[in-house]
Amino acid sequence: MLEEVLRFVHVIGATVLFGTGAGIAFFMLLAHKTGNPTQIAHVAGSVVIADTIFTATAAILQPITGAWLAYEIGWPLTSGWVLLSLILYVVVGLFWLPVVWIQIRLRDLAREAAAAGTPLPPRYQRLFRVWFACGFPAFFSVMAILWLMLNKPDIPIGF
Repeated sequence: MLEEVLRFVHVIGATVLFGTGAGIAFFMLLAHKTGNPTQIAHVAGSVVIADTIFTATAAILQPITGAWLAYEIGWPLTSGWVLLSLILYVVVGLFWLPVVWIQIRLRDLAREAAAAGTPLPPRYQRLFRVWFACGFPAFFSVMAILWLMLNKPDIPIGF
């Protein structure tokens, strides 16, 4: 029974991470394409809240439920597919943490431009490009982790 509950919570967490990440990227990109500081400020504000509530919670629970599930099933954390998943999870985190800070800055810059009735500043444009670029390695790493979780390939490691 515990294994089923852990598996369920772990899969829900993976779904939340993937779905929230994809949704955030989609809505931020659509808002950005408008060039409207008021609209961007609103969407970016919602994105920051969603990242705090959903992504951060799932990001904390994923390694806990994953390690506990591996223990319950008897998968060593040094199994090739598990170890590769953990490495990719760190990669996701290394790209996600700056993205969170960037989203907050994008929101603030858009709010400032909206309040002043001015266009978005060049700093906004530069930060958005970094935000956009960081999304690709994070997104593809999450996709790879999902594939590894589903297929559990035999990946030899040299320990």
